Amino acid sequence: MATGFFSIVAILASLLDRKGELPHLVARVWGRTLLFGARVKVTVKNPDNIDPSRSYIYMSNHQSNFDIPVLLAYLPVQYRWLAKMELFRIPIFGFAMRRAGYISIDRSDRKAAILSLKHAAEIIRGGVSVLIFPEGTRSRDGNIRPFKSGGFILAIDSGAPIVPVIIHGTFPIMPKDRLRIRPGNVVLEIEKPVETSAYSRKDKAELLEKIRRIITEAHEKGKQHIE
Repeated sequence: MATGFFSIVAILASLLDRKGELPHLVARVWGRTLLFGARVKVTVKNPDNIDPSRSYIYMSNHQSNFDIPVLLAYLPVQYRWLAKMELFRIPIFGFAMRRAGYISIDRSDRKAAILSLKHAAEIIRGGVSVLIFPEGTRSRDGNIRPFKSGGFILAIDSGAPIVPVIIHGTFPIMPKDRLRIRPGNVVLEIEKPVETSAYSRKDKAELLEKIRRIITEAHEKGKQHIE
């Protein structure tokens, strides 16, 4: 019910602000509403690692359905989602995403994916930050999955720094394929930006492994803190 209501509000807000900033603020209220209702407490770690005036590519691990509300509610900057096209086909919700300026990636074939990434790189070079789940989908066991290369090609092509973001604690709240929601504590950890200007497409695997190592090591250290 909350998602349907705030999706409609976001669509209305987009009529007043085509840049997407007002719809993003609506989405932030939606995220905080869900977290409050689910009795999820969030602590943000190292928010000063990012400069709100710069554009970044934020890359986060993906543990749960609650990752999205946590990021919307507590990542303290304006950004747009880079998401698979299928999400944009969800009634009302998908239309709200499109009106808010979120960017769809068509993964139906290689050519469509390349064109989608090219379009996204142009948007980022225009000063817009985006957020990506490099795993592509939620973890089934709480561990970090292999990363897909598309986001790293995008980072190299756009020249935007990558900010690793680690979410601790959402997996037990609502694991994949489960509908039951459990209250809990979450830590949103923001690492220092990693510059991408020195990398080329042929180095994308090296960049991928660097970011994955940062996220994995921080995630492992955070497990004991959450427990």
